[in-house]
Amino acid sequence: MLHAFISKISVVNYLNFSTHSPLKAAPSSLGQNYNIKGKMSSEPVNVNDFKELARLKLPKMYYDFYAGGAEDEHTLRENIQAFCRIMIRPRVLVDVSQIDMSTTILGHRISAPILVAPTAGHKLAFHEGELATARAAAAAKTIMILSYSSTCSIEEVASSCNAVRFFQLYIFKRRDISALLVQRAERFGYKAIVLTADTPRLGRREADIKNKMIAPPMKNLEGLMSIDVNSDQGSKLETYANETLDASLSWEDIMWLRSTTSLPILIKGILTHEDATKAVEGGVDGIIVSNHGARQLDFAPATISVLEEVVHAVKGKIPVLLDGGVRRGTDVFKALALGAQAVLIGRPVLFGLAAKGEGGVRTVLEMLKNELEISMALSGCPCIKDITRSHVRTQHDKLPSML
Repeated sequence: MLHAFISKISVVNYLNFSTHSPLKAAPSSLGQNYNIKGKMSSEPVNVNDFKELARLKLPKMYYDFYAGGAEDEHTLRENIQAFCRIMIRPRVLVDVSQIDMSTTILGHRISAPILVAPTAGHKLAFHEGELATARAAAAAKTIMILSYSSTCSIEEVASSCNAVRFFQLYIFKRRDISALLVQRAERFGYKAIVLTADTPRLGRREADIKNKMIAPPMKNLEGLMSIDVNSDQGSKLETYANETLDASLSWEDIMWLRSTTSLPILIKGILTHEDATKAVEGGVDGIIVSNHGARQLDFAPATISVLEEVVHAVKGKIPVLLDGGVRRGTDVFKALALGAQAVLIGRPVLFGLAAKGEGGVRTVLEMLKNELEISMALSGCPCIKDITRSHVRTQHDKLPSML
């Protein structure tokens, strides 16, 4: 009898708890902080989560402009998937109580080997544009590479905060305009010129063609050239690029660029050992292994898949950096193990900016830094120089003997 009575009371108490307990009333009290299906699930936990947040916030034309690649987007997918085919070989019983991610790029000390890549039109994502991105990069103590096609000017970004910045350059048919941009960058404290060399023509970006994408406002070109183009079909951005960019640019023109500035020159867009060798012979100060975020030539190789080829060609004479497909701290680790001095982040920065402004960019950079720190600790690498080729295995490596 007693057992049955107690059981009955327990059932009644359970029902009362289920219908009247404070936890049941969570939406007006505790639920504000602990609503698992609501607020917490909407907060990004890795940089990939920002892509969907950006898609929900941006007009389709702008989201497609940021997210899309060339033609069938094979290289766009491969940039990410190629990282997945590289395995990490962790070491254990190493003192990793202190992790130092800092490194030096062209003599400039940064907190981690993660830079902000040059990307166009940040005001399409957030009203403060590149000013917000610059402040976030400065807060992360890293280098931002400002695009020539930024929606804030060289001068505005330079005055936004105190930080090390590089300037990305295209060569126009009117060389005087390119030279003037370089001179402005040097005058306002930019520390290097990053020449994009893979764009004699703009790649066929079919989403932009379907959307009839217009060129974003390019503040650096105000008063120098018009960005208005007469085209009723396809991407107006493509028409503008083909009308203004110099398709005759060649290796001989590196000397011309050198004559316009005393700043170090990096070439962005190298994918082969042949071009890497020419870059060294041409006296450039660094190489960025890049396929333009898979926005130029579809079926060009994923950048991580050709990184070693370029590193071997350079033979340590100049630094090699990489962009394309970096979405995790493990991706950064793999690139460093294969010889990159640092990586550049493009789309994740734009998606963070679109989703949450300056704070979103800060979060993206901090997430990658935190993931890299964990990857280093779990792989037995207390500092960047400890990450070696022996820490990764690629598809091209021979499997160790099972005998």
